[in-house]
Amino acid sequence: MSWKRSERLMDTIKHYSNFPATGVSLRQMVQFGEKPSTGTLFRASQFLSEELPIRLAHRVQELSDLPDGLNEMPSICRVRDWYAQSFEELVELPRPNLSTDIKERLLRPAKRNGKDQSMIIKATQNPSIKQGQYRSAPGTNGNGNGNGSKESKGATSSRRYYAAADDGGDWPPELGAYNTKFADTLEKIKRRHDSVVTTVAQGILEWKRKRQRMQIDHNIQAFLDRFYMSRIGIRMLIGQHIALTDQRSRSDPNYVGIICTKTNVRELAQEAIENARFVCEDHYGLFDAPKVQLVCNSDISFMYVPGHLSHMLFETLKNSLRAVVERHGQDKEDFPVTKVIVAEGKEDITIKISDEGGGIPRSSIPLVWTYMYTTVDQTPSLDPDFNKSDFKAPMAGFGYGLPISRLYARYFGGDLKLISMEGFLASKAMRLKLSGQVSREVSERRQVGDLEEMFAEKGEKPWWRNVGMDEGV
Repeated sequence: MSWKRSERLMDTIKHYSNFPATGVSLRQMVQFGEKPSTGTLFRASQFLSEELPIRLAHRVQELSDLPDGLNEMPSICRVRDWYAQSFEELVELPRPNLSTDIKERLLRPAKRNGKDQSMIIKATQNPSIKQGQYRSAPGTNGNGNGNGSKESKGATSSRRYYAAADDGGDWPPELGAYNTKFADTLEKIKRRHDSVVTTVAQGILEWKRKRQRMQIDHNIQAFLDRFYMSRIGIRMLIGQHIALTDQRSRSDPNYVGIICTKTNVRELAQEAIENARFVCEDHYGLFDAPKVQLVCNSDISFMYVPGHLSHMLFETLKNSLRAVVERHGQDKEDFPVTKVIVAEGKEDITIKISDEGGGIPRSSIPLVWTYMYTTVDQTPSLDPDFNKSDFKAPMAGFGYGLPISRLYARYFGGDLKLISMEGFLASKAMRLKLSGQVSREVSERRQVGDLEEMFAEKGEKPWWRNVGMDEGV
């Protein structure tokens, strides 16, 4: 039986979309430690059971309000329904019935090594919550389902992602059962959304063909920046919680969920180089892809998400190798060497990838960050019915590699820049923050700053200001 959205559900989603999302820092995410307790995981589950519906509701509203007929494209409607279905599953997940003693114990600060953890809890309150700001949906009864009294709207919020619970004794089995059920629900949602990027790409192709557009305008670019940044944030929170729930089976002490406290840059860079060269050889039928020289100290490590860094390195390297092959021809025996240089500073780690692929004209640099912009002659078409979770990424053709990589870099306060010397080389400089304390989720509104400047120059008002999309994620 196929899922169908109801008018009541859409009204609830619209209600949730009126509230801003709460940013989470990298430091908060790793404070759970290697093996968080049942009570601590339960408190994190309660935060996510309110936070994720808010973020999902923002996306449903934005997908519904897209301009110029984009919201009517079949693939866009499919993605909107995925988000609405995931929202429904989260808000309707039954909560355990807990005794008053257990509720009080959950709110009691934990003690570790004989020390009260209340200072840690206080210090890690969500950074985007202002003192006295109401954070839950109106009429909440404390579980985020909106069934309580509206009088609580003026109350000071105590919602925070990490809050260690008192672990002085055993927890009732219903807490562990709920944690497992919640993690299973998140796993189901995560699988459902695996193909969102390619499905939205298909929706953009449908829109371009219907409107007979060669490129997308700044309205659609702004939407895609915001949408994909939000997706990164949602999947980060979901993936982290699933991994924390399964943490008992993990043996690597350097991992807290999907975050590695000692991410080795050289190892990830070497792996990305090998993968990019393999894809290059496979795509062009080469015996030996262009060589890549890695200059990086073996002991450079920092707290980060290895999956994010691997994605950024692979996509930027793949872009460089393609430029080199197409600049010098597939029949060339000795290609110029592409260089990857990693430098560690006091505040940042900088990764520079330089290739002799001919660069691009300065006027074309802004287009590099435009979705669906590509130098490939024909953009591949996606069959909307195939399993996109098994989709094999092509060498090039969709124009998503660099824009998505820049969002990953910006997610925790870094950035990705392109420097071009037309006729000779191009360099991509990736900057990543070292301090987990200041590496917070960057709001999705920050991602469209460049586009807001474009609107200002034209004397126009950004379209998202008209649809209530000023809340950050």
